[in-house]
Amino acid sequence: MLHLLAHNTPLFITLVAIFSLLVGSFLNVVIHRMPTMLQRSWRSQCREILGLDCEAAADDESVSLLRPRSRCPNCGVTIGALQNIPVISFLLLRGRCASCSQRISIRYPIIEIVTAVLSVVVALQFGLNFAMILALLLTWSLIALSVIDFDHQILPDSITLPGIWVGLLVNSFDLFTDLQSSVIGAAAGYLFLWLVYHIFKLITGKEGMGFGDFKLFALFGAWLGWQALPLIILLSAFAGAVIGIALIVVGRRDRNIPIPFGPYLSVAGWIALLWGEQITRAYLQFVGMY
Repeated sequence: MLHLLAHNTPLFITLVAIFSLLVGSFLNVVIHRMPTMLQRSWRSQCREILGLDCEAAADDESVSLLRPRSRCPNCGVTIGALQNIPVISFLLLRGRCASCSQRISIRYPIIEIVTAVLSVVVALQFGLNFAMILALLLTWSLIALSVIDFDHQILPDSITLPGIWVGLLVNSFDLFTDLQSSVIGAAAGYLFLWLVYHIFKLITGKEGMGFGDFKLFALFGAWLGWQALPLIILLSAFAGAVIGIALIVVGRRDRNIPIPFGPYLSVAGWIALLWGEQITRAYLQFVGMY
C-alpha cells in the first residue's frame, strides 16, 4: 500500500485530502470545547484554593473532546453521523440545522477545507515519509491554536507544551534539525519573547503579549532550530501588521481591542517549516551574502 501511494501521486493526495477533512471536523470540536474545558478547570482550581463549596459546579455536564456527541447549539438535538460529514453535510443541509433550521456557522466547513488544503501542501512538499506525518500533526495543531487564540486570546498549554517536547524528541534523530540547534532554539524562542514582553511592560506599563506566545515560539525553536527563529519573528511581525491594519480598516476589529499574536506566529512558523531554507537562501543571495 505504501509503495502504491508513493508512486501514485493523485491517489496519495486524494487520501490525504479526505483524511484531513475528517481531521478538520475534529479540529472544530477542539476549537469549540477546549476553551470551555480550560475555563471549568480554572474555576475548579480557584474553588479548591479558596476553599469554596464545589457543589455549584456539580450540575455542569462533563465535557471532553470526545463526549458528549456534537449537538446543535440552538435546539440541543444530537447531530447524527450523516449530518456530520465534512463540508458535504453543510452543503446538503444548506447551512442549516436539520432539526430547527438554525443557521450553521460557515466557519466549520471553512476550517475543514483549510485543514485539507494545508495538509495537501504539506504532503506535496515532504512526500510520503515520517517527516510528512509529523509536519501534518504540527499543521493541525497550529490551526487549532490559531483559531482558539483569535477567539479567546489563549494558547492552551495542553497543545504547546507537548509540541515542544515532540520537537525535541524528533530532532534527537536529526529529522528537521540537529538536537543542539533544537534545544538552543526552544530556549532562545521562549527567552526572546519573554525579554520583549518585560521590556515592553517596563516602558509602557502594559502587557504586549501573553505567555502562550513564548511557548509557541519555543515550539518552533524546538522543531526547526534556532536558525529559523529570526525568519519566523520577521514573517509574523509583517503578517500581524498587515492583517491587523486590514481588520481595523474594514471595521472588523476595534483598534483598542488587543490583536492576538499567536495566529501570525503560527502562519510564519508554518511557512518556515515548509520553505524556510529556500526563503533564507533567496534573501542571502539577494543581499550578496550567499
